[in-house]
Amino acid sequence: MLYVITSKKLCNDDFLARIEEIAMSHPDRVILREKQMTEDEYRTYAYDCQSICRLYDVPFSVNGFINIAREIHSDLHVSFEVLQADPALVQEFRILGVSVHSSEEAKEAERLGASYLIAGHIYETDCKRGMPPRGLDFLQQVAYAVSIPVLAVGGITKERLPYIYANGAAGACVMSTFMQSDINNIANEVFQFKSIFKSF
Repeated sequence: MLYVITSKKLCNDDFLARIEEIAMSHPDRVILREKQMTEDEYRTYAYDCQSICRLYDVPFSVNGFINIAREIHSDLHVSFEVLQADPALVQEFRILGVSVHSSEEAKEAERLGASYLIAGHIYETDCKRGMPPRGLDFLQQVAYAVSIPVLAVGGITKERLPYIYANGAAGACVMSTFMQSDINNIANEVFQFKSIFKSF
């Protein structure tokens, strides 16, 4: 599985045009992760990005802004702490993804009803500059602790996909490649990632 995570601040061209190029190439999900935005800014982009994703039949998740997810009837992605504080979210959203940072969190998130987990960060990444990566052993511990899909995040490149799969990941979440690469090469990037996935 290939989930694309957004970061408008990494995008040096038209953000929505880039989202459309991504959606046209059919990743398995787009997660709008824009923690620097105000709620009003995020709402505008959430409506636009969801519309684009619906046009191309690509699953779309709001990240963190629960009320906006309710407004637009989207899927939702939250931290483990948010799910733990409000377990009823699993009843409210068809797909609820959860970020976890230990196998104990993973097991509890699964027990509470999470649809999938994102585990990280696995490799060094500018998104978490100065924070040491948790590594492949951590990924393996999380993936083998649960039966729901676990996706690796943090420094994921095409060259690293075999290693995350060998350690139990069901897929990868990728940000920089799709936010910073030549917009005209996005379709090829998605194709290459998904071709590697199909080889496992």
